[in-house]
Amino acid sequence: MNRSATHIVTEFVLLGFPGCWEIQIFLFALFLVIYILTLLGNGAIICAVRWDPRLHTPMYFLLGNFAFLEIWYVSSTVPNMLANILSKTKVISLYGCFLQFYFFFSLGTTECLFLAIMAYDRYLAICHPLHYPTIMTGKLCRMLVSLCWLTGFLGYPIPIFFISQLPFCGPNIIDHFLCDMDPLMALSCAPAPITELIFYTESSLVLFFTITYIFRSYTLLLRTVLQVPSAAGRRKAFSTCGSHLVVVCLFYGTVMVMYVSPTYGITTLMQKILTLVYSVMTPFFNPLIYSLRNRDMKLALRSVLFRIRISQNL
Repeated sequence: MNRSATHIVTEFVLLGFPGCWEIQIFLFALFLVIYILTLLGNGAIICAVRWDPRLHTPMYFLLGNFAFLEIWYVSSTVPNMLANILSKTKVISLYGCFLQFYFFFSLGTTECLFLAIMAYDRYLAICHPLHYPTIMTGKLCRMLVSLCWLTGFLGYPIPIFFISQLPFCGPNIIDHFLCDMDPLMALSCAPAPITELIFYTESSLVLFFTITYIFRSYTLLLRTVLQVPSAAGRRKAFSTCGSHLVVVCLFYGTVMVMYVSPTYGITTLMQKILTLVYSVMTPFFNPLIYSLRNRDMKLALRSVLFRIRISQNL
């Protein structure tokens, strides 16, 4: 194509999910309900951890921070997706697209790191219970949480900045509901193999190191649990770790398919569904997964609801 005949793109069109207007209204209502329930569920966990003294432990401190992260993670995509569904033009500005791209990947990286330190916490609690209180102190918890946020947000500014500086000469249509790496690189009219290599290497290292550490921790943890003589003790250990492992499998399973395995054989619609699972459905299911199998959390959530009712009656 002749460069003189091209124009510089200043906005992108996010096609989102296909369908007639009735389907779009249905999807809008569905995602809006899921988003509200996600905010309420994770917000309830934060309040329960904050207000209930029984939950002032390292495990619940990490869970409360994880719920706070999930609120931000789902908010990096769903509000714009909802606006896009109702929009006739489905346009997002160039800067808005890259801002979403940055927050989506930074928060996703932070989530991987959070899942790793939560696995470390469970490993210490079950494999080294006598040393757990002296190792997993409040100071260490705060330091690990801060490290997760800093690493997540400082890892991507440089590669995403270089991607944003690439010339986009048209077309400007992204067949997705968010700004992702592959669609953006496909629209660039200049190749950037080094930038792509750096970005994918960084993403792959985060995924592989965290998932390897998580499964190594759970292998050691499982070995210790199986040595517990009482069946009640084994059930209690499995119940505290099972919730975390379900979240890990749900999140990493879909992320690995999207960003590690080859995606050329996956249809565009399936890529959208997979992205929807780890970016929207995982934060939605987290409060249910962590509360339904946890007696202390259920009691704390009841206490929070009781406080809300009393405050409304006053």
